[in-house]
Formats: sequence, C-alpha cells, structure tokens
Amino acid sequence: MELVNTTRNTRAFLPKNFNVTVWSKLKPYFTELENRAVESSVELENWIFDRNELIQAIKEDLNWRYIRITVNSEDDKSNEAYNYAIQKIVPMLTKHDNLLDDKLASLVSKFPLDKKYNIFLRSIQNNLKLYNEENIEIVSQAKLISKQFGQIFSKVLIQNEGQELTIQAASGLLESLDRALRENIYLKIANGILENKDQLNDILTELIGLRNQIAINAGFDNYRDYKFIALGRFDYEIDDCFDFHLSIKDEVLPLISKLHTFRKKSLKLDKLKPWDLSVDMMGGEMTSPFTDIPDLVSKTVKCIQQIDPMFGDVVNLLDKNGHLDLDSRKGKRPGGYNMPLPVSNIPFVFMNAVNSIKDVRTMIHESGHAVHSVLVKDFELGFFKRTPSEVAELAAMSMELLSMEYWDVFFPNADDLKKAKIWQLEKVLITLPWVATIDKFQHWIYTHPTHTIEERTESWLKIYNEFTTDVVDWSGIESKKDFLWHRQLHIFEVPFYYIEYGMAQLGAIAIWRNFKKNPSKTVEQYKAALKLGYSKTIPEIYETAGISFDFSTGYVKELIEFLKGELEELLEE
Repeated sequence: MELVNTTRNTRAFLPKNFNVTVWSKLKPYFTELENRAVESSVELENWIFDRNELIQAIKEDLNWRYIRITVNSEDDKSNEAYNYAIQKIVPMLTKHDNLLDDKLASLVSKFPLDKKYNIFLRSIQNNLKLYNEENIEIVSQAKLISKQFGQIFSKVLIQNEGQELTIQAASGLLESLDRALRENIYLKIANGILENKDQLNDILTELIGLRNQIAINAGFDNYRDYKFIALGRFDYEIDDCFDFHLSIKDEVLPLISKLHTFRKKSLKLDKLKPWDLSVDMMGGEMTSPFTDIPDLVSKTVKCIQQIDPMFGDVVNLLDKNGHLDLDSRKGKRPGGYNMPLPVSNIPFVFMNAVNSIKDVRTMIHESGHAVHSVLVKDFELGFFKRTPSEVAELAAMSMELLSMEYWDVFFPNADDLKKAKIWQLEKVLITLPWVATIDKFQHWIYTHPTHTIEERTESWLKIYNEFTTDVVDWSGIESKKDFLWHRQLHIFEVPFYYIEYGMAQLGAIAIWRNFKKNPSKTVEQYKAALKLGYSKTIPEIYETAGISFDFSTGYVKELIEFLKGELEELLEE
C-alpha cells in the first residue's frame, strides 16, 4: 500500500491558499452555506461536502494549535494563538455549525439521502438536541481552565543526583532494582504533585461548576447524563458502565491480587509498597529497549511491519514528514497522543520517551492510532474519519498485544523478552480496575456537583479501595493515596473519556486470542474493522473485527481466563 499525502490539489469550495486566521475571514463561507438554495438530493450532497471541506480545514488548523502548545507549553506565541481560537473562533464556529445542522435536518426531510449517511445524520440530530447558545461561552471558558492541568505538570521537575527530571523521566527510575532509589523517586514525584494539590483541586471545582451549568442549560439533571449523550454513546447505556465496573471487580481484581502476592514473594519483600510495582517482578533488570529516539522509531517500524507491512509504512510516513515528537523535555506537556489531521491525512504522534519499557508500549499504542487514522483517509466526509473512542482505542490496544509477538526487536535477549511480555500483560490487567476507578469516580463527581473537597477525597478513597487489593501496603504514606487521581489528565481535559479504554482493552484481548489461533485472518479482520471508520455502529465494527462488544461478567471472565493462561505459561517458562 502506497502512502501519500491525500490533500486535494484543487479545492471545490475553498480557495487554494485558504488559511484560518481570524473569524471575520471565515464567516463569509458559513454565510454562503447558510444562504445557499438547495433543490435536490444531489445539491444537498454537494452542500454537505462543501461544508465538510470548510470544517475539516478549520479542524486541521485547531489541531495544529493544540499540538504547538503541548510540544512547548512555554511558547507564548503558540499559547496566544490557541487562546484566540478557543475564545474567538470556536464559539462562533459552534454557533454557525448549529445553524448548518438545523438547515441540514430540514433539507433531509425534503431530499432524503442514501442510508450510508444514517450514522452521520444520527449525530446531527444529537447535536441539535444538545445545543444551547448560553453554553458556548461556558464551554470556551472550561477549555481554557482545563489547559492549566498540562501547564502545571509540565513545570513539575524532580531532582536526582544534581539533575532536573520531568515526571516522565523520573518515573523511568521506578523500574530500577535499587529499592531505595525507587522509594526516593516515588516520594519525590508524589510530593511534587501534592505541592500543586490545592491548585488542581480548585481547577476541578471550577470545572465541575461550569460543566454542571452546561448540563442544566441543556435540560439535563447533571453533567454525567449530559456528557453521556454528548459523547454519542448510542450503543450502550449508563447502567452498562456499572456492569463493567462490577465485572472488573469480580473477575480481574482477584487475579491482580494473586499477581501482587507473587511479586511480593518473588522480590522477597516483607511489604509490597507502591514503588515496587514497576520493577520487574522477577527481580531482574532488562536491557534498555532502545538507545535513542531514531532507534525507537526504527525498531517500532521493524516490529509492527511484521504484523502487516503497511503498519510500518505509516510510522515511516510520520517520521519522514516530521510528525513525531517523542522525547521528554522541560516545558513539554506530559502524556502521549495521536492527533489526526483530517486534511493532510498524516497524523501527529506525541509522547515523552525516557528509554523504558513503558515507552515501547506507548509508541506501539500511538502507532495503532496512527494506522487507524491512515486507514480511514479515503473517507471524504470527515465525520466518518472520527471514530468513536471505543473503536479508536481498540485500534491502539490491539496493536500493543499483536506487536508483542515481535518484541524481540526491542528485547533480543530471551529472558528480557519474557520479562517484557509479563510486564505488558500485568499492565493490561492493572489498566482495567484503574479505568473502572476513574470512571466510577467521575460518575460520583458529576452526580454530586456541590460536594466539598473533603467529600471528594473521601469518595475517591472509597472507590479507589474498592478496585485495588490489600496486598500493596500504604502504611506511613496514606496521604499520597488521597490525590492519585490528580495524575489523570482525562478528569481535567476530557471528562468521561476513559471507560472506552477498558471496553477497548477487553476487545483487544479478544483480538489477540483470535490472532493466536489464526494470525492472517485476524489481521485482515482488524484492518477491515478500522477501515469502516464511523460508517457503522460500534457493535457492527467490533463484529467486523471478529469479536463482541460485550462487558458482561461472563464474557469478561472468559477473556481473563485466556489472559491468565498466557501469563501462567510465561511465568512457568
């Protein structure tokens, strides 16, 4: 498969030299669409694609503005450009987008469209249902406030042996065999975050107030109910989230308890402390998986191209176009992401590599997102490229497990490879209760919007303890547990976007199980599912991938039994 930049050389609606600058330059295009006469289904389709061309150009520009403030949070010019967009462009875009949605709904009643547009039109109706003009300014205000999370964390530096380390770089030291060093680093990271706890609490309190008002303005009892609809969760209910929580508690937590007990015994520890959870559970030290960023890129390509040559081609494409920002450095926002760019169709991958096994997982994960972005590039209508998170994360998490079969690229030593696989499967398991914890915590936060900080902490601890084991000993450092949620970007920046990771993780386990039985068929099903973009429902996309969209206790038990067998086989080798 040849990968090329698919930007149109000639635009159908916008001028060739079109750039997003100020709202006054954008408004005429919206006005033309709002006033244009449409007299047939053909003209309606042309109108839809002209609107799409305008919106995708604006989204690409907005995505670049976000990228620039994350690669360097101290860049005043980039911050100014981002703030202008959030305060001046996005509010007007929201208002005029609603006018166009309303016009589209009216036109479809006169000039019916092919059923291939059903998912798209369902989303349009949902947008109209949620729209409230009073919320435009509140949403912009909330976006600007949530940005403070990244700014705070980008400035937290950890001192170690005369060096200043970012949180990401310091976290890599938690894999060290030196337990005293691990404890020292863990406490420094925890204290660095706790120094900002009052500010982070205040930020969340302000966000809760704003988000609750958004929900009330839109006619909802609380922000949880509003956000569930706003996220387009058409294919499952709020009660399904509670079923997920229960399934994880019943089926995953007992296995994690056994793993923690094994870790404690293997490391010959009287007490298993939080700083003992990242080191190799067998007590060995792995060789560094890569030497530098070019080596990480090269090995990633070599690894995932063994699953399918096209996957490696995607990473090469990003590298060639300068769309990889992978190292950790001062002033860079924490975390990692794949940012789709809907016009150029060459996504941007961002992460904070510090030469640890975690970096391998993150790079493969974001590469999965990038592959997904490229596989949907041929959809001219941008809506179909923007897959729901339950599918987007399936792409990334499946890539992690499929690639594990070829991790000898990073870990040529057989013992290191076994340790890396055990580490990965342990992290897959640990991800599930953490997802349940964060999701359930947010359910509580937004259904109790007037809570105090003390009540918030009490609720957090109750929920956290529900999804963790008593094998890990917190004695003497109990206060560090109170604000573990402060590290979770999603709570601040993208509320309720998190349970998708858990749902997708279950799907990824199912895909990996299929891969073990029939590799070639599974990869073809995986690619076929991703190519659907958002042209089908989530259950239909999962079915195309050869798996079920299911988080019942019985199904979760079945998948966890498979994972348990794979882990036991590795531990017995």
